[in-house]
Amino acid sequence: MTDARASTIADPGGAGVSRLARPLGGVIAALAWFALVVQYAIVLDDAIGRGRSLLTTSVRYFGFFTILTNLLIAVGLTARVLAPRSRAGVFFARPATTAATALYITIVAAVYTLVLRRLWDPGGWQKLADVLLHDVVPAAYLGYWALLLPKGRLPWSASVKWLGFPAAYFIYTVVRGRWMGGYPYPFLDVATLGYTRVLLNAGVLLLVFVLLGLAFVALDRLLWRRQTQRVAGARVLS
Repeated sequence: MTDARASTIADPGGAGVSRLARPLGGVIAALAWFALVVQYAIVLDDAIGRGRSLLTTSVRYFGFFTILTNLLIAVGLTARVLAPRSRAGVFFARPATTAATALYITIVAAVYTLVLRRLWDPGGWQKLADVLLHDVVPAAYLGYWALLLPKGRLPWSASVKWLGFPAAYFIYTVVRGRWMGGYPYPFLDVATLGYTRVLLNAGVLLLVFVLLGLAFVALDRLLWRRQTQRVAGARVLS
């Protein structure tokens, strides 16, 4: 195998990053940014009709785990593509960060498909944003992570550390709900379900995060072994 062909499997540092990672990362980032802007425009238009302030509208918009996770993907991939050597670029390139992001967006897609999709039937621009945020970007990023990004033999404890983001989101949602009088998801609606039921729902979700996180760690280790084997073979044949 020539050096040129080997570079499609591994970067000069042997990290196992495909040359397709950067352009495809840019495409996924563009899709995520587009979906986020469209969704915000829809929310803002509705808020203007209801007489809500820009601050209240923005707080409600960023109160959805779907929005925050898609924003994480958009910012992370943009940093990696435009400034890979910056602190942000390096942070978002870490295997622990990319795996955590893949975990979060998988939960977004799964919960929406299994629980929330049947609750409404959007159309027009809302349908486009809905499909991009819950279907296209999650599937694209998951495939991107599995096939193109380096793996790092993550420790099993990573699945517990990754709870930081969803746990913080849960606390924020409860506090914000008491302040604004509304909750982004029906299974976290304290006003309707009460604290006991919401805490139980949150506990189940956090358990799902841990179990699926363990699955991602196992997959990371499996893919890491395959990547290192390919890189070693490429170096021998080059």
